[in-house]
Amino acid sequence: MNSSAVIAKPAPSASTMDRNADEYRDIYTSLFEQSGMCMANLDLGLRVREANLPFSRQFGRTAKDVYGRSFCEFLHPSVQGKLKHQLTRLTEGQHARFAEQMVAVGPRDSVFAGELTGIAVRSGGRVDTITVLVKPDGADSPQLASGKQKLLSQVDARILEGVAAGESTVQLAAKLFLSRGGVEYHVTTLLRKLKVTNRPALVSKGYSMGILGIGQWPPRVRPEYIR
Repeated sequence: MNSSAVIAKPAPSASTMDRNADEYRDIYTSLFEQSGMCMANLDLGLRVREANLPFSRQFGRTAKDVYGRSFCEFLHPSVQGKLKHQLTRLTEGQHARFAEQMVAVGPRDSVFAGELTGIAVRSGGRVDTITVLVKPDGADSPQLASGKQKLLSQVDARILEGVAAGESTVQLAAKLFLSRGGVEYHVTTLLRKLKVTNRPALVSKGYSMGILGIGQWPPRVRPEYIR
């Protein structure tokens, strides 16, 4: 007998495979329910199949209210189109995951900013489920500015509205009769006031603090925040 012959290992029994699957399922369930992260599983139509307790609490709803609803309903209109496109690409197998800044609608139409991670979960080689993780910025509740704080000048308000609408420095300069340097000066002032480092974060913070009104297009700064 050839001593170098390869000895085939017996295939795992059905009971062993079932036991491994059960162990994997237990680990996943523990992570889903006890991790403290806001997690939900979506079907390929982006409807919520299941959501854990932190997710339901973050959005101010019961598990029953969340089930079957389109995940995009929980996103602010300003980011719905972009994030729906990213999620759809996951369902089509074009990407395995993504992470993007988000603005979402919480309890009583409050708004909060954070990070959304989407992960395509495959079964049998095909995408079966989309898992989403929501990581709110800072505290669990939205950081709302007091209406008594007249945070912005008229020009600052118009600049913030323009940035939220996706207007460039050149477009804002022409619209507001400012130089490009003048626009950048006001943008820098806004970044400093709202304690953020870039324009996307400026828009997210504007919504999360309640400075920019919900459900308005083009975006508008609420009048109580304008000096």
